[in-house]
Amino acid sequence: MSLDRHPLWRKPQHHLDVTESSQHVHWIELFYDLAHVVAIFMLGNFLSHHLTVSGFLIFAALFVVIWFAWFDLSLFNSLYVSTDMQHRYIMTSQIITIMVMSASIPHITDTSWPYFAIGYGINRAFIAFLYWRVRQVGDSDGELPRKLSRNFFGSAFLFLLSAFLPHPYSYLVFGLGLLILALLYALPRVGALECHRFVPRFGHMSERFALLLLIVAGEGFFKLVVTLSIKGIDNVVGDVLFNYVIGGAAIFVLCWMYFDFAGNGKPRNTDKKTLVQWVLAHLTLMLSAVMIGVALSAEVKVSFMEQYPFKYAVIGCLGLALYLYSLLLIQNVIELRTAHRFATAKLRYFGIAMAFVTLAVVSFVPSIIGNLFWFSALLSQIVVPATTAYRTFTREG
Repeated sequence: MSLDRHPLWRKPQHHLDVTESSQHVHWIELFYDLAHVVAIFMLGNFLSHHLTVSGFLIFAALFVVIWFAWFDLSLFNSLYVSTDMQHRYIMTSQIITIMVMSASIPHITDTSWPYFAIGYGINRAFIAFLYWRVRQVGDSDGELPRKLSRNFFGSAFLFLLSAFLPHPYSYLVFGLGLLILALLYALPRVGALECHRFVPRFGHMSERFALLLLIVAGEGFFKLVVTLSIKGIDNVVGDVLFNYVIGGAAIFVLCWMYFDFAGNGKPRNTDKKTLVQWVLAHLTLMLSAVMIGVALSAEVKVSFMEQYPFKYAVIGCLGLALYLYSLLLIQNVIELRTAHRFATAKLRYFGIAMAFVTLAVVSFVPSIIGNLFWFSALLSQIVVPATTAYRTFTREG
């Protein structure tokens, strides 16, 4: 076998130029996800310790920033088949930037902002270098890598510059970099989305979304286990342990809902609006999953007759409403499934309404009642479709 055919030395190529390209995720990408396990855990901790409006806004902004660091590399790996030595060195360097950003999160509002901004700027520069390298080794059409390498190099400069500016100018320059990068994806005629080769491997991207959703939702287990271990499992009574079990089951149901109705689903078409909705709905879905995981950690802090901590209830109810709405948006843009016959928009809106009802009453009732309302909103999304489908298929059969 010649060197240029072996994965360790084969030059990166656009997947449209490759005779055969796998839709499955490469182990290097899975390793890259490990760094984001830590980042998401640190974000959840930050939200747990800053349950205020400003704290939530900072958490949401950091989540969006880190999520796009994950997405942009996943997009590159979906557009281009690249597994050679140089690619692995670059991805290793990107993992280190995620490590730096993760370590900066606890004190992001104080002294660690410059480290976060520098880490993010270098991360963007590595993405730019990946696209520049693709163009140099001979992509059959250089328009797409030229635009994206230019966009990421430019935004990387702004992110690095923001690290050395005083507040609030540092935040403004950083936000400007994010805005410019987003516009250079989507603007008519000049945006990267207008390139005819901006066609990722949809099977690959849908699998990437599904794997990250498992990671994001799984962080809720960490929160529950760590919270109970700190409290001491031998120091709690039966109702707290019952809440603990129910909290773990709720996280499982969140994943069940996603994989039955949206997981690994490919977009119905390649229209720009469809792709943008598909991507952004996954972003908000994962953001809400972290919110729910943090909210469920309070399950082991209360007995049946105590009131559920209101701040945790707020992010739990709003998180569930956002999760259901995001799930509905994804359903609307992916290929039709049999399950979509039974997971209707009316059912999703019922769950959203019940989440807001829970938020309205949680301050006036014991936690066992608040949990009953919240879990009714959640479980209805599984029980109703399954029951309806069973009856329908039995009748049709």
